[in-house]
Amino acid sequence: MIDFDELFASFHMPVLVIGDVMLDTYWWGNTERISPEAPVPVVAVSKKEQRIGGAGNVALNLVSLGANVSLVSLVGEDEEAVQLKELLTANKINTNYLCQSKERGTTNKIRIISRNQHMMRLDAEVTQNLSAAEETLFLQKVETAIATENPAVVIFEDYNKGVLTHTVIQKIISRCKELNIATTVDPKRKNFFSYTGVDVFKPNLREAKEALNIIEPGVSQPLLNQIHKALQAKLGHDTSFITLSENGVYYCNDSEENWVPTHARNIADVSGAGDTVIAVASLVFAATRNRKLMAEMANIAGGIVCEEVGTVAINKETFLAECKRLLL
Repeated sequence: MIDFDELFASFHMPVLVIGDVMLDTYWWGNTERISPEAPVPVVAVSKKEQRIGGAGNVALNLVSLGANVSLVSLVGEDEEAVQLKELLTANKINTNYLCQSKERGTTNKIRIISRNQHMMRLDAEVTQNLSAAEETLFLQKVETAIATENPAVVIFEDYNKGVLTHTVIQKIISRCKELNIATTVDPKRKNFFSYTGVDVFKPNLREAKEALNIIEPGVSQPLLNQIHKALQAKLGHDTSFITLSENGVYYCNDSEENWVPTHARNIADVSGAGDTVIAVASLVFAATRNRKLMAEMANIAGGIVCEEVGTVAINKETFLAECKRLLL
């Protein structure tokens, strides 16, 4: 029988999150008229809020579960970078390994909301790959972070913003293998097949189908096994961990395979659930190497955060109680 109190205590481990961090800005206001300048609504802004987004949300979930988290990413030399660093520090996320670039601005996604509806989203971002000089600086930061923090697991969090280039990905994975550090990844389309040799590869079903050009509709265990084999042929990774939305999660490696269904939940918002899933899966895998437990616990965690409106980090006490209720 699993001692969940002991397992949760083991989450107090050093973790490195590498990838695209961003600032999420929210402007709330009221809409009562159409602009005389163009046929668009006028939003009278009454409140502004900034939150940590992208790879930073994965870091927030890890901190909520007790991990010591360091973030390696790249930001600009701008006011948004200052604001983002302040938010990260306030949430106990180590920013010592953030790179800054004069050529790239900090990614900022501005959401304009009126009457609980998104009116518009403005994305201020640079998405081209790092330059050779930026790659060198970035890899130096990663090497310093690994040597200093001695992480139990390295999590790649890719949002296609150009920070995780093929070269960066391959060199970090190679270094982690040398040092026997676990690696997990939440991939995106651009570098989908660059993560060769990782321990846990976590796409969602749609991403996996698109990457493999699979047009078969729906989901079945034979299809999922087919997807795993096709992914493994290209990546040579250990475990496929595929999220299936309302159908739960699936994992497979050379020795085991299982489809874990969802638990009944009152779903309010799926935003950020994938960040929670990769955070929990990474901690459980690093602590236990138990893939079945990894899938079961990450599945529960994803369901819990979907009951909240907006992107939220997992609550440790709620999560622990649900694991005891559903898995003991």
